[in-house]
Amino acid sequence: MKSHIESLLQQTIASFIEQGIVPADFQARIQVDRTKDKSHGDLASNLAMMLTKVIGKPPRDVAQLIIDTLPASSHVAKVEIAGPGFINFFIDDNALANQLQQAINDAHLGVKMPTKQTIVVDYSSPNLAKEMHVGHLRSTIIGDSVVRALEFLGHNVIRQNHVGDWGTQFGMLLAYMEELRAANGEQATLELSDLEIFYRAAKVRFDESADFATRARQLVVKLQSGDAYCNKLWREFNDISLSHCLEVYQRLGVSLTRDDVHGESAYNADLDQVVADLDSQGLLTESNGAKVVFQNEFKTKEGEPLPVIIKKADGGYLYATTDLAAMRYRSNVLKADRALYFVDLRQALHFQQVFKLARLAKFVRPDMTLEHTGFGTMNGEDGRPFKTRSGGVVKLVDLLDEANVRALDLVRSKNPDMDEATLTEIARVVGISAVKYADLSKNRTSDYIFSFEQMLSFEGNTAPYLLYAYTRVAGIFKRAEDIDLSQAEIVLEHEKEKDLGTKLAQFSEVLTRMTDKGQPHVLCAYLYELASEFSSFYEACPVLAADTDAQKRSRLLLAQLTANTLKTGLSLLGIETLERM
Repeated sequence: MKSHIESLLQQTIASFIEQGIVPADFQARIQVDRTKDKSHGDLASNLAMMLTKVIGKPPRDVAQLIIDTLPASSHVAKVEIAGPGFINFFIDDNALANQLQQAINDAHLGVKMPTKQTIVVDYSSPNLAKEMHVGHLRSTIIGDSVVRALEFLGHNVIRQNHVGDWGTQFGMLLAYMEELRAANGEQATLELSDLEIFYRAAKVRFDESADFATRARQLVVKLQSGDAYCNKLWREFNDISLSHCLEVYQRLGVSLTRDDVHGESAYNADLDQVVADLDSQGLLTESNGAKVVFQNEFKTKEGEPLPVIIKKADGGYLYATTDLAAMRYRSNVLKADRALYFVDLRQALHFQQVFKLARLAKFVRPDMTLEHTGFGTMNGEDGRPFKTRSGGVVKLVDLLDEANVRALDLVRSKNPDMDEATLTEIARVVGISAVKYADLSKNRTSDYIFSFEQMLSFEGNTAPYLLYAYTRVAGIFKRAEDIDLSQAEIVLEHEKEKDLGTKLAQFSEVLTRMTDKGQPHVLCAYLYELASEFSSFYEACPVLAADTDAQKRSRLLLAQLTANTLKTGLSLLGIETLERM
């Protein structure tokens, strides 16, 4: 409803421009807010006060002019001027009820479908040299939730798992694998559980042995030049590492598959052409033997030009070169309208530089948007990046194991008589959901403190609270299975019915806000508010014990739409629901 009122005001501005009341180049951010006091209407706008200087009339006069020009709408019962010039909108209850009625019978719950776009989403992107750790969690689950919501809205979404599967560290790993094979024969294999140990052992050899380091660098050159033996070893290592990643994705309920992997190595053949194309446009400069690009917008603290290094003095390539090749591929081959990069905020400068350079070099189409949807860090209770007690990196699988153990203890304490198989399944869902929701419910640009105690609480904006809220709503229908709702109609009479209906009607605009900015916390906040609104409704408005049969059926429909919205919303966050807890 909020977006509908904003659209009416946009049409009014267009009419003012057409009449010459405001200049043709006038631009204003139309903002409509919900009122705290329902006696002042459901929604309010301060547009009149924004226009008063432009039109040259007092705010209340401008407000009246806006009201007189507003297009007719069946959703608006009346419009009033309040205070210095606020415009208050009163929503028609019958129109709201009709909107909700339509949503019940719609697979998309009445959500308005935007113009379809092709959207490339770059997320997760672990380094295949190591097992996934907690640092990969945010990119993986934030990106996946936005992908799910974009697909729900009808967009053509292309997942791109830009894994780190190329570069110097792979020469080191290949050299160490080669040594193990020489010592143990061709049957020597790299086990999943050994990835971290393997990497650390290879790094020790690289640091302590000049011969080993030389061999590692030689293998990088041979790998990049297409040597069959090196590529065979490299593929074996990547297959093992990718299998580990896919197991973690499956456990997290993340939709990434092997087909979505398009790592750094995929662009190797295009890197020389990237350099040649930048050079032909006169963008490259040589600096200390390296080929770089300087852009006037980017300088050091001392005011010195800050380069984008395209090719190192030793002939190697850096992330910038690969990212430029990836952008060109996503624009020209995948035909993306938008490209979203879910990468740590600490990489903000890098993306600012390469996005600017990609446009300067015409590697991407002018109408394609490039968006770094960065995120903060997950910290321990000491406020520092989350570590093990010994100061090491926390493996993601270990974090999920602990979440499962804690969730099982919690669920068992709530249901001491439940059978073990059911307890185990509920704990699996609650544990994974708690970890994911604790992250997704925070503004992605903020750092946050990781706390098992908070995330497993049944109070506040947490996964256990929402999962339990869903089971409560779903439980109503177990006691009403024999009631036919096919001819039932929603009628909004009680204030709490209207409040719940108004909240349900906001689902569409919430998804639009979430996907426009890549912010899952907007959806989390909405679902928490919806669950709270339903609780207030349920206390004030008896459902199965309603005064009349029509009232009972109407309230059952509201409960049904609430359950569907909660389940759909949680699904878009990548969170399973339960029928009992």
